Amino acid sequence: MAQLSLFLVVLLALVIPIFMARFQISNVPTAVAEIIVGIIMGSSGFNLITSTHDLTFLSNLGVILLMFLSGMEIDFDLLQRKNNPKGKSQAGKTVDPLKTAITAFIGIVIMAFVLAYVLRLTGLFSEVMLAAIILMTVALGVVIATLKEKDILGRPIGQTILLTAVLGEVIPLLLLTIYASINGGNAEQLWLIILLFVAAIFLLRRFKQPYLWFAKITKSTTQLDIRLAFFLIFALVTVAETVGAENILGAFLAGMVMKLLEPSEATKDKLTSIGYGFFIPIFFIMTGVGLNLRSLFAHPSSLMLLPVLVIFLFIAKVPVLLTYVRYFQKKNAFAGGFLTATTITIVLPTLQVARKLHAITSTQSDAFILAAVIVCILSPIVFNSNFVLLPEDKIKEKVAIVGANAVTVPVAHDLHANWYSVKMFTDKKNQYKTYDSRVENLTFLPNLDEETLEKDGVFDGDIVVAANRADEDNIKIARMAKEKGINRVIARLSEVDSKTLTEFNEKGIEVFNSTNVHAALMRAMIESPTVYRIMTDTKNILYSVKVKNTHYTGRQLMDLEFIDQITVSRIKRGDEWLIPRGATVIEPGDILVFSGEFKVADRVRDLLSKE
Repeated sequence: MAQLSLFLVVLLALVIPIFMARFQISNVPTAVAEIIVGIIMGSSGFNLITSTHDLTFLSNLGVILLMFLSGMEIDFDLLQRKNNPKGKSQAGKTVDPLKTAITAFIGIVIMAFVLAYVLRLTGLFSEVMLAAIILMTVALGVVIATLKEKDILGRPIGQTILLTAVLGEVIPLLLLTIYASINGGNAEQLWLIILLFVAAIFLLRRFKQPYLWFAKITKSTTQLDIRLAFFLIFALVTVAETVGAENILGAFLAGMVMKLLEPSEATKDKLTSIGYGFFIPIFFIMTGVGLNLRSLFAHPSSLMLLPVLVIFLFIAKVPVLLTYVRYFQKKNAFAGGFLTATTITIVLPTLQVARKLHAITSTQSDAFILAAVIVCILSPIVFNSNFVLLPEDKIKEKVAIVGANAVTVPVAHDLHANWYSVKMFTDKKNQYKTYDSRVENLTFLPNLDEETLEKDGVFDGDIVVAANRADEDNIKIARMAKEKGINRVIARLSEVDSKTLTEFNEKGIEVFNSTNVHAALMRAMIESPTVYRIMTDTKNILYSVKVKNTHYTGRQLMDLEFIDQITVSRIKRGDEWLIPRGATVIEPGDILVFSGEFKVADRVRDLLSKE
């Protein structure tokens, strides 16, 4: 029976996503589907799968890997003010994603404790701290997947929802550690948990340089990056258990350390494949197998807890709606509030800890899990049904061009509207009068000081192009834009001295010099007329795109369904340029330079760049 149970679990882990893809079930997270199938196949249903030693071991490893990958999902750049710039929201207001997310989550915490006390007063559940922790959690993985599907991770509302979810995963996990230490009789050892964080910082500092070296010498037979990842997991899990903390906190910190080591896309892809490809589905399926709905329905008090918990999980996130509605369109604020109600990732480990501490009965635990499953089914459906992509959400990058002249105006017109939102600025009155009727978004700047540029929104975009006639103006604007944390800064310079060029290279500022460009085009026309025709062709377009869609990685160029409609001229992998061949295997993070007819090239770029 034990061997049959293991076989069935592995078989179901394979079949469930195939079934969901076949019948186009996209609104329900795969984890939730795996729990539901586990319920059907376990003691609540056909009783074909039972918990065995091997399945328990694999399931425990699955939850550790789940927490590790959750830690890796945290984008620390978003938590830095310079990488978290204010932007215009869908309601036309200036929104600070980090500040808005913190405000929303503080409201969640307050509401969670209020509802937890209500549960205690009604006699449905007495552990206030435990209930509050569960009610304030947000399933970061589900939120990220949903936002990626809508392609709004880079927009103000997407960043705000994401940061709210990050807080909804990190804070409850820290509170769970404190709760477990106090209720487990280790309150006096609570300060020892600091050692866990010290160990994480030590490993981060010690393994930064070795990791970079490992990445260079790793081979398919050694996979040193993966070995290091598992070393981090078990090192921090061991330290966590030694100081009286929960192993899931150690795994979560290991994921954060791994993220800060800046692993390559290939490494992240391999770790995700190991976790979600095998171990994590076993954990979710066995969670469903362990649910005893017959026992739950036989206990009226626990059964009564179920609908109350479902309602409370939604009510706990009402502060998100009240905060979001001040900055975003009402319908989208409502959808965002519902999405943050998803709660499964931290809930399951939390209930594991609670059962181990005997702080919750098995039927109460089943009620919490079932409530989380119901909410995880409803929330993405409500979000997808109500969220409306506005024009600004569909724009990939915002470009600010300072300088309206014969060079920049045609460029602004030619930039593809599906990929760029362009705003132009000028401090010359005669240029403003000349081009105001020809340029849709042209703003007059009374001067070029930092306060004026920031006030008028020059630094609100993703790309800043300093293209005035005067080199000194462009140098000044480029420096200010880089200091403001703008990702790409381009400076148009008629003359380039070595000192400025060295400085710009170090800061990552790109230089456009018309003399060099004209010379390069002339050389291309002589040496490579085909390349020149591609660059100047008005019927086709030349694109470069970073491959993020894992559906197209690990495949040969010849196997891509659209390869006969485009021409791939170069592939950049790291610092190396590859000559594309039919048998060339695409890897995560590769940059493809290709050309094709406008509509086809647009579609291909969109497919390859989706995460």
